[in-house]
Amino acid sequence: MEKSNSSASSSLWIGNDKELRTGITAFKEAVANIGRPVFVVGPSDAPAVTHNGTMLWGAAPDIGSQGKPLLGFAPPVQPMNLGDPLFKRDLNIRYAYVIGAMANGITSVEMVRAAGEAGMIGFFGAGGLSLGQIESAIDRLTSERDGVPFGVNLIHSPNDPQLEEAVVDLYLRKEIRLVSASAYLGLTLPLVYYRIKGIHQAQDGCIVCPNHIVAKVSRIEVASKFFAPPPEKFLKTLVEQGRITEREAHLAERIPLAQDMTAEADSGGHTDNRPALTMLPTFMALRDEAMQRYRFASQLRVGLGGGIATPESAAAAFAMGAAYVLTGSINQACVEADTSHAVREMLAQAQQADVTMAPSADMFEMGVKVQVLKRGTMFAMRAARLYELYRTYDRYEQIPETVRATVEKDFLQASFEEAWGQTRQFFEQRDRMQIDRAERDPKHKMALVFRSYLGRASLWAKSGDPARRIDYQIWCGPAMGAFNAWAKGSILEPPQNRHVATIGINLLYGAAGLMRCNWLRSQGIIVPSQAALFRPMEPADIQRRTSC
Repeated sequence: MEKSNSSASSSLWIGNDKELRTGITAFKEAVANIGRPVFVVGPSDAPAVTHNGTMLWGAAPDIGSQGKPLLGFAPPVQPMNLGDPLFKRDLNIRYAYVIGAMANGITSVEMVRAAGEAGMIGFFGAGGLSLGQIESAIDRLTSERDGVPFGVNLIHSPNDPQLEEAVVDLYLRKEIRLVSASAYLGLTLPLVYYRIKGIHQAQDGCIVCPNHIVAKVSRIEVASKFFAPPPEKFLKTLVEQGRITEREAHLAERIPLAQDMTAEADSGGHTDNRPALTMLPTFMALRDEAMQRYRFASQLRVGLGGGIATPESAAAAFAMGAAYVLTGSINQACVEADTSHAVREMLAQAQQADVTMAPSADMFEMGVKVQVLKRGTMFAMRAARLYELYRTYDRYEQIPETVRATVEKDFLQASFEEAWGQTRQFFEQRDRMQIDRAERDPKHKMALVFRSYLGRASLWAKSGDPARRIDYQIWCGPAMGAFNAWAKGSILEPPQNRHVATIGINLLYGAAGLMRCNWLRSQGIIVPSQAALFRPMEPADIQRRTSC
């Protein structure tokens, strides 16, 4: 072990000298057993480590003969102790670890249940699914009321507000008490209605709000709306519609729309590519300002998502004060993800630079983008070309003939009118008003056909359609590359070994170990680099290292 640069300590360690161990291996093993304390004992030029003994802080010189200099100490840090205790209590989970919702059911029923059974929380990826598909998933999740916690995604649908309202009605009817609100550019009436439906006051005067929202936000102006009471205009509308009472509206003025918020940094899918190191402190400052302004009875909480893929990133999030961490891209590569084997293999090969931004299907006309995998697929380039054509021309027929030929042959693999027929059939079941508008507005018709390509590209990836491999839309952030680099050469390198619970507990275990290393560094201890390396291992091995 390297020599410590710690100054002479006035604190003492008293114990059995035979239990002291020296060397890098001893130090690594001591730090890795995170369920037991670590004592670093002098002399400073040849420090030793042990799990046992008694500390005397600030010991007087006259009792120095009773022990050895105590150079540093790190207490046990269990994975279950990371994050906000109240967040874990309120969501009935053991670990402050969230499996984020990936649309089209990629965050599947199986994944959500696996997370819940492991003491974590998962949100079913309801975005992009029909009402029938969402209801079927909810029925599967609730068919066995075994106390396994779970949540469901509620995604903003600016181009289909009727669907968002229908989804909320379904959640209320099915008594879904926990949702992840994502991709919101602003608040909506259905979102507010979900939050305050059933609000009441208990006998002790406390306001009880049965429906819990965990917002996922990347913009401070949107975040401020979630950390505030529901807007008066929405409350007034709901009262006028008879959906809530005046009493319920009055109580709603005293609660935040969301008590928990995930600061979404550079992530897969909808993202603003925000840097986590600046974003999380900004959101935490907003949290403190909101608490001071509104005096909410319950503490607001901020977690971090986007880039969480290694023990180092998880440890950094918790060290900065995150109430919890949320993972996304790395879960899509897991065996529980409802996606194709081809996608898992592509994700397992991804590096950090193998991602790019592309137009989104659900907010195409608005210019909103999603982050996707670019390695092995031409989707991002083709989607960008379609958006460029949409911005340039007012109707499909204005596009130069040679360009139209390429779009129809390579992108749509059908004539424009054939593609419109397929698109029309979809909206006849989903939203007939879109068809009426398209028949009046050729530009909107063009947008719907282009959106159809973008939307189906994610389904081709999910099903593993070999004829459309070059068009796969795979939502992915740079975290996937960081994870692959960390997992290389370990049990988590092969895609078939990637289970959400195994990944989650490894990230948390590594984060706990790194926090102990930093604790020792802050006391002047030189921690060998090998001791601060936490490679993936089997959950059983982690369990042995977390026992007291």
